[in-house]
Amino acid sequence: MPEFLQVMENWGGYVPVGSDSQNDAGVASLINLIANTARMPAHRRTYLLQEVITTSDFPTLFGTAIDREMLARWKAIPEMWRAYCKVGNLPNFNVHERHKVYGQDNLLPEVVEKGEYLVVESGTGEYNVQLKKYGRQFDISFEAVINDAMGAFSDLPSRFAVAASRSVSRAVTSLYAGVAAPNAGLYGAPIADVDGQNVVNLGVLPLTIANLETTLALMSAQTDPNGEPILVRGVHLVVPPALEFIARSILTSALKTYAATAAAAIPLPTANVVAQYGIQLHVDPYLPIRDLVGGNWTWYVFGAPAEGAAIEMNFLSGYEQPEICMKASDKVALGGIAAINAFTGDFATDNIFYRVRHIFGGTPLDPRYTYSQVAAQS
Repeated sequence: MPEFLQVMENWGGYVPVGSDSQNDAGVASLINLIANTARMPAHRRTYLLQEVITTSDFPTLFGTAIDREMLARWKAIPEMWRAYCKVGNLPNFNVHERHKVYGQDNLLPEVVEKGEYLVVESGTGEYNVQLKKYGRQFDISFEAVINDAMGAFSDLPSRFAVAASRSVSRAVTSLYAGVAAPNAGLYGAPIADVDGQNVVNLGVLPLTIANLETTLALMSAQTDPNGEPILVRGVHLVVPPALEFIARSILTSALKTYAATAAAAIPLPTANVVAQYGIQLHVDPYLPIRDLVGGNWTWYVFGAPAEGAAIEMNFLSGYEQPEICMKASDKVALGGIAAINAFTGDFATDNIFYRVRHIFGGTPLDPRYTYSQVAAQS
């Protein structure tokens, strides 16, 4: 867009992205003019750019527009893991404890006439979680801006949004999938929870209707440390892309058929009650990337986080969304007549620098609310 270069020639200053609150109408006006949503002629659009956007506020408005467009696209990217992963906030980068208190919900003992009500101690355990920073720097040369007429900026918000979403999604996958098997910190046959109870939540069954029924029955048979049932009802089935069509056929088929046996010479169709169970299917593309051994054939079942969470992902309070910032230019004009144009780049290289940052961290939680089946390759 050559008209942008003409507007940029006389910028009188620079304000970093996010350092000044911007008027929503001004940002919206800039975004509409950049996209030319009104389909106006080039000469009128150029005039309006020069009329609406002053030389002092253009760099800030331009940076704010990129930031808002990035956030809009980031929010539009589906993050299916939020359906089966507990989401929370943490106030800082310290190691935090997620306390688990159990007890007091088992059967009440009988109290005889004039008998004393006895005290039963609660049990406690902790899961540890810590936030970490993730990000990268993106620089554009002064020559690229001139030669491409700002085309180098066109897909920057989309790339930052996709990078942020992918980073969190892969981190969530890493909470339950290891590099060669399901995460040993969450799955085992058995594995010890922080409450001291051994939990079996790992098997070797391939994904079929019968095996999914078996897995759901095993999850429903889990009990808390007091022997009380946990009754997992809301269920999420997580599969790699290689198992998507098998999973969809299981969850949508109205009937299932049993093969002929000596007792029943003719196969009889039976209702597929799994399809009526309300199971939600999620395809995790990072499973075969994370688990290089069985990632294409291992499948997972999770309970709804509202009933009990098996994994948790946290974000820094006040920084739940990815953030873009811009590096201020370190050039100084000689003679003091006019400020250096920020989009001519820095002193050493003439590069224009942007940076994206996202802060998050997760932890495995209660193994009772998930089950994994490591099937052999078929």
